[in-house]
Amino acid sequence: MRILYTGILVCLANFVFSQKNASVSFEKWVSLKSSNSPVISPDGNTIVYTVTSTDWAANSYDSEIWMYKEGGEPFQLTRTNKSSSTAVQFSPDGRFVSFLADRGEKTQLHVIQVNGGEAIQISKEEEGVSAYKWNPDGLQIAITKTEADTKRDKTIKERYGSFGVEGEEYKQTHLWILNFNQDSVKIQASKRLTEGNFNVSGFDWSPDGKSIVFNRQKDPLINSGISADIVMINTSDKKSTSLVANPAADGFIRWNPEGTEFVYNSTVTDSVSQFYKNNRLFIYDMASRKSREIATDIDENKNVIDWNAKGLFILALERTKQKLYTVDTKTGTSKPVSLPLDLVAALSFSKNSDAIALLGRNYEGLSDVYLWRMNGPVKLISNNAAQISSWNTPVNEVIQWKSKDGASIEGVLLKPRNFEPAKKYPLLVVIHGGPTAIDFPEPLPTNVYPVMQWIEKGAVVLRVNYRGSAGYGEKFRSLNVRNLGVGDMWDVVSGVEFLNSKGFIDTSRMGSMGWSQGGYISAFLTTNTNMFKAISVGAGISNWVTYYVSTDIAPFTQQYLKATPWSDMDIYLKTSPMTNINKASTPTLIQHGEFDKRVPISNAYELYRGLQDRGIPSKLVVYKGFGHGINKPKERLAAIWHNWQWFNKYIFGEEEALPVD
Repeated sequence: MRILYTGILVCLANFVFSQKNASVSFEKWVSLKSSNSPVISPDGNTIVYTVTSTDWAANSYDSEIWMYKEGGEPFQLTRTNKSSSTAVQFSPDGRFVSFLADRGEKTQLHVIQVNGGEAIQISKEEEGVSAYKWNPDGLQIAITKTEADTKRDKTIKERYGSFGVEGEEYKQTHLWILNFNQDSVKIQASKRLTEGNFNVSGFDWSPDGKSIVFNRQKDPLINSGISADIVMINTSDKKSTSLVANPAADGFIRWNPEGTEFVYNSTVTDSVSQFYKNNRLFIYDMASRKSREIATDIDENKNVIDWNAKGLFILALERTKQKLYTVDTKTGTSKPVSLPLDLVAALSFSKNSDAIALLGRNYEGLSDVYLWRMNGPVKLISNNAAQISSWNTPVNEVIQWKSKDGASIEGVLLKPRNFEPAKKYPLLVVIHGGPTAIDFPEPLPTNVYPVMQWIEKGAVVLRVNYRGSAGYGEKFRSLNVRNLGVGDMWDVVSGVEFLNSKGFIDTSRMGSMGWSQGGYISAFLTTNTNMFKAISVGAGISNWVTYYVSTDIAPFTQQYLKATPWSDMDIYLKTSPMTNINKASTPTLIQHGEFDKRVPISNAYELYRGLQDRGIPSKLVVYKGFGHGINKPKERLAAIWHNWQWFNKYIFGEEEALPVD
């Protein structure tokens, strides 16, 4: 069967979708705007946040800064033609909004006055600016940038052309300092602060503005983060001091307001535990040079939001909710903070008032920016949910069942608003990636599966929070260790059986799909069950050996399978979809990015060839130029279309329609 490439797609104006019974086109769904990254001014009177929209002409997503001033209405602050405006911050005095953007050259730092005016570029770095932080005095800005090619690098390339040595294809990132003059805002030359054969990742100024603490690792490669240390450098004499240097990953997060302590992440001694074990938080005391662990009473991964005069605040999942907690920094115990939202995604605390900007939503809405004062109501600022107020969105219900081994599994069941319990509905199972991710109740899952349109077409959809998912504690996340695929299959199959016991699904018309780890589980279902009429495998693993030798995160496999292929081939065979390829019978669509490093495309070709050799209806769609995700709107539209026609054919009995008129 031929491979379809997105290159066959013509301009969007020519797309004609036969979305029978669907009230909202795929283009309109992909075009939904979203808000992110709210930041509040020091005085609490102004909030800036980014709004991401779809630029079909440029085939990109554009993020621009919007501003809300108390008593007014939000308005757009920036308009960047070539790229997005990101990494938004306020200057310490609140007079300027700063951001990163590519406005004709590499990504540079810009500022714009809160009271209005044009954005002004203040950096001109050959390799661009990666990240930045304001000094508390507002007169200096620390930036990180990647090292430029040396003369030797350029000579080698000129003489020998392009080649790379595995594990050596990188440039280190270091700290530099920019001066900032509020009265004469212009491009400034940066001065180097750190140098050496190491890489700087996260960093921040000390509250007194005299030092910078940063995370140091041997190189920027993803696997090198497991050995990062925390270092402090004095900006006047460049003297550096190692503060935290455990054998495994240590990562600075936030200072306390006084500058006497800071909170950090650490895996302490386990160099590969960051995948399914809870992260651990510690407070480092600058005077005693000792650390103490905090928030051990939260059985989940913890995300530090801020440490300010009001306390130390963290976010953590609790099943299908994400909550805000405050931590007693002396005792280490935590307690939840009451908020009238089901999911709190981000917060920004003003320095000199009780005002807080937050991003969050309730189950039935989209994420929005709010203004909040603790223990008070929230005030809606962005109102993204208005975009779908007239849409026929499905009803979400959190359900629970027992898996084959007795494990308690939750899922989100999506039903039409006119659901009839006595009716038989086709069932589509959508499986999230991760595995340490989670599906929440939401009106419109943002992926390449047109859930709302299928429900309007007459189906129900089950999203399974299978073992290994986030939100249910470390023990639950550990249940698929040395049991990948097998236990996950139990959870999906038992969920289908649970719904069948309720009498409203048509078991002769069922499909399954997922991306990344969800694609792997779907591939496992393809070769180990025959209960589905169609399956879609998005960027999924088909063979753990193939994956192990070519992925950019080999420690992932080592941790979950507790072995390399050379030390225990049996566990690699037990958990690989390809092991039982001769049992496969389900028509399978395979979708993959051409340059995927996380799940290399060899996994897609292996599954495709196995299915083709057995005469199983199958199709491989390669998204040209993409990695692990489909991050451009036209190709996302294509991926949605490919899933739509695949399942419409095998579940709803409709012939495949051409994607163009």
